[in-house]
Amino acid sequence: MDALLVFLLLLVPLLLWTSSTFVFYFKKCFYVAYMMILAAIAIPLSILKSGGRDIENMRVIRALVHHVKYFLGLRFDVSGLEHLQTEGPYVIISNHQSSLDVLGLMEVLPDRCTMVAKKELVYAGTVGIVCWLGGIVFINRKKTRDAKSVMADAAKTMLDDQIRLWVFPEGTRNQRGDLLPFKKGAFHLAVQAQAPIIPIVFSSYSNFYLRKEKQFNSGTITLKILPKIETKGMTSDDVADLSDKSYDLMRSVFLDISGSAPVTQSNGPSLHH
Repeated sequence: MDALLVFLLLLVPLLLWTSSTFVFYFKKCFYVAYMMILAAIAIPLSILKSGGRDIENMRVIRALVHHVKYFLGLRFDVSGLEHLQTEGPYVIISNHQSSLDVLGLMEVLPDRCTMVAKKELVYAGTVGIVCWLGGIVFINRKKTRDAKSVMADAAKTMLDDQIRLWVFPEGTRNQRGDLLPFKKGAFHLAVQAQAPIIPIVFSSYSNFYLRKEKQFNSGTITLKILPKIETKGMTSDDVADLSDKSYDLMRSVFLDISGSAPVTQSNGPSLHH
């Protein structure tokens, strides 16, 4: 038994040094397991702090998660933080590449801000429980009517409780080196609440994280916070144009900070939801 332990202790560093595939799976497994452990710690802390489900619990989650990036060899180069100093409710929209986005989100998450996430997340063990405690708004992406109803309720909550919501308008993770067309939910939400939109763009992860190639190296992520886009006076008739404007702006910034060559692509109306 002692010999086996010594063997494993010698083997793991060797594989970390020589096998990029092993590093990929090791980091992925570590990330998932460690986040589950941190969530288990956050659950009683959140209950003690707020007594149950409350957006103020996002402060607890933010504090616990902030250091995780160092274990994975990641750094964030953030610009435009002053744009998050906007008073009152607003909607943050950002591109979505992988579960690593959570680390960037926690890097800049303003006070009284929570997320809109897929309903399946609530069943993700301790992470799902702590997400519920943090006031995360869960939507059923497969039922458009349900999703619209949740977004309408979220708009009312934004105004009543003076909170901010972070939405990923692509609707799913995307590592294709470009942005997917935006779904309209975030823009209906902002217009219904007459709240500004603040776009945040993450640079491409392709220089350090490639899922298909099984590569997960150290790297720096550029995170650019853009000036707010006002929605006051807008109606549902303006949602498509608002979505297109936001898409074009964020895609231009994404390609710029990722060092990618621009390719003609639109936020096509046939792909809106």
